[in-house]
Parts: sequence; C-alpha cells; structure tokens
Amino acid sequence: MSKTDLVTYIAEEAGLTKADASRALEAAISGITKGLKEEGKVTLTGFCTFATKEKEAKVGRNPRTGAAVNIPARTAVVIKAGSKLKDALN
Repeated sequence: MSKTDLVTYIAEEAGLTKADASRALEAAISGITKGLKEEGKVTLTGFCTFATKEKEAKVGRNPRTGAAVNIPARTAVVIKAGSKLKDALN
C-alpha cells in the first residue's frame, strides 16, 4: 500500500476529504518523528512500538569490489509489532 492509497483509505473510513486525511497522516508521522527524537520511543498500544537504537561505527565491505568501507555511527529505528497487529495478520 502506498501513501496515496493509505490517504484514500483514511478519507473513506473516517469520512474526511483526501486533503484532511493527508494532513492527519502527516501530523501522525510528524508526531512519531518528534517522539522518537525527544524520547526515543513511541508506543501505539496493541499496534506497534517505535524505538531508536544507537549503532556503532564499523567497517563493512563493498560486495561488488570487496573494498573496505567505513560505516559511520548512526541512530536506527526499530519497530516491534504489537499483539493486535500480530493477531490481525495470523
């Protein structure tokens, strides 16, 4: 499902215009991003938990050439599915 498909779905399910649904989705994404930046974790009970994880710098390999490549330290996002989401998929 693409972002456009999701906006259309939200608009139909919530009885909103596509413009309102798009703004609502953007606000939700912005809120999740802000929560991760400020607190490092966002929990949508039953659906999923977004969390940040610090990854250390390391040396990797270019699979095509075999040359060593320095990979800098970074912050990654980890998503763990909640019970309701798992149940809906199984």
